[in-house]
Amino acid sequence: MDSNSNIRTYPDIGKHAFGKKGKLIVSIFMYIELYLVATGFLILEGDNLQKLFPNMVFEVGQGLTIGGKRGFIILVSLIVLPTVWLDNLSLLSYVSVSGVLASGITLGSIIWTGAFEGIGFQQKGTLVNWDGMLTAISLYAFCYCAHPVFPTLYTSMKKKHQFPNVLVVCFILCTITYASTAIFGYLMFGPQIQSLVTLNLPASKISSKVAIYTTLVNPITKYALMVTPIVNAIKTRFPCCYNPGFLTIFIGTNLLISTVFVALAIPFFGSLMSLVGALLSITASVILPCLCYLKISGIYRRFNGQLVGICLIIIVGVCLVIFGTYASVLDIIGNL
Repeated sequence: MDSNSNIRTYPDIGKHAFGKKGKLIVSIFMYIELYLVATGFLILEGDNLQKLFPNMVFEVGQGLTIGGKRGFIILVSLIVLPTVWLDNLSLLSYVSVSGVLASGITLGSIIWTGAFEGIGFQQKGTLVNWDGMLTAISLYAFCYCAHPVFPTLYTSMKKKHQFPNVLVVCFILCTITYASTAIFGYLMFGPQIQSLVTLNLPASKISSKVAIYTTLVNPITKYALMVTPIVNAIKTRFPCCYNPGFLTIFIGTNLLISTVFVALAIPFFGSLMSLVGALLSITASVILPCLCYLKISGIYRRFNGQLVGICLIIIVGVCLVIFGTYASVLDIIGNL
C-alpha cells in the first residue's frame, strides 16, 4: 500500500499487482468467503435455538411441519431480512462493535459454568489427534481470516505508524480468547465437545443461557454487514437507470434466500467453517498477499532469502488449501 497512495482496499492491491484479473480474483475469494460466513451465521443460530427449544416444531400448513433446526434457520432469516434492505448500515456497524464484549461474556459464561455449575474441568483425552489435524488447521485459519479488511483499517487510521502495534494487540487478544475457549471447553467436555461449545452447555443453567443468548445476538446484527459488500458489487453491474433502493431490496432478499437454502442443505457449522478456512481464508490471508507482494515489490526478479521464505509460505499455503479442502469436503459428505 505504501507503493501507491491510490490503494484503499484489498481488491485494489490485487489490481495494482496483476491488473483487472488480479482484482477480480481477490474479489471472488472475498465475496464467496463473506457469503459462506453469512450462511454459517444462520446455521449457528439454528443450532443454538434448537438447544434452547429442543422440542419446537413449526406447523406451516395442514399436515406440513418443519423440524426445529430448519424452522429456526428460516425464522432467523425472516428476522434479519429487513436489515439487508438498508443502504446505510452505520447503526449496525456500531452494534457489531459489541462483538468484542460479547466474546468476553461468552468465554466468562463458559468458565463460570464449568467452575460453579457442577461440570468441572476433569475431562481427559488424547493430547494430539492426528486424524483431525487438517480440520483443526482449517478452523484455525478461519479464526484468523480478517486480513482482507486490513487495508481498509489501515487507511482509516490517523496514526498509520501505529498499525503494527494494533495488529500485535489484536492477534494476542484473539489468540488468548480462542485458546481459552478451546482449553476450557475440552477440559469440561473432552472428546464429546461439539463444533459449538454452547451446544454442550446445560440449557437449564443461567450462565449457559447467557452464553447462548450472547452468541445469538451477534449473527443477527452482523449478517447484513457480511452481505452488503456482495450486494454493492452486484449493484454496480446494473445500469444506473435502475432504482437503487429497489435493487438493494431485490438483491439482498435473493442473497438471503440463497444462504437459507445452503444452510438447510449443509447444516454443519464446524464442517462448513472448516471448508471456508481451508479453501478461502488461507488463500485470501496467506497466498494472495504473498503473490501480490512478490509482484509489486519486484523481489521475484532476484534470488535471495526473502524470496525463498515467501515461496515456502506460498507452497505450504497451497498444500493446506488442497488437503484441508479435501478433508472438509469429505467431512461434509460424511455428515450428509
